[in-house]
Amino acid sequence: MSEVLKELGQHIELKRPDCVLAWDVTHDELNVDVAPSNIEGFVEFLKNDSTCKFSTLIDITAVDYPERAKRFDVVYHFLSMYQNHRIRLRVSIREDEMVPSVTEVHPSANWFEREVFDMFGILFSGHPDLRRILTDYGFRGYPLRKDFPTTGYTEVRYDEEKKRVVYEPVNLVQEYRQFDFMSPWEGAQYVLPGDEKQEEKAD
Repeated sequence: MSEVLKELGQHIELKRPDCVLAWDVTHDELNVDVAPSNIEGFVEFLKNDSTCKFSTLIDITAVDYPERAKRFDVVYHFLSMYQNHRIRLRVSIREDEMVPSVTEVHPSANWFEREVFDMFGILFSGHPDLRRILTDYGFRGYPLRKDFPTTGYTEVRYDEEKKRVVYEPVNLVQEYRQFDFMSPWEGAQYVLPGDEKQEEKAD
């Protein structure tokens, strides 16, 4: 399989040297690094090229690397049911960069791109309806960024007096954030039901 994917990688690089920054085959999967500005045209090429035929968009996600200048990798997964191949595209961008939407090529990208926007705050230019899809409209921050606090910034509850949902700043007691990973039964001085049978066997 690796040899077939290497041939496919060489074919793609030969046909679209303007788009391919680098490629490799790792764990029997073809990975291609693509320039952000060329992603839409490259995805269209992968869909229509007779050797590729990557007609199915499986997923779009992202990875956060806060220490890098190009903080995010936007990752696309495609399947060719005609050739029985998979390909992964990676687009590296800075926090303030936008990625062209691929919804014109793959309409199913609509919700995937909205999810990436909702979770990471990455903007897709040309998207027809870029708004949150998993979190609430008043949600603050982007939950899958590495610098997002595990407690979040606000909590939501239903207020009986106001008869509506209210948003409040998170107010957790600090002790609840400390974990020692010890069993709650450590150091218990009492016998649990059934323990006496173990003592009888020891005698």
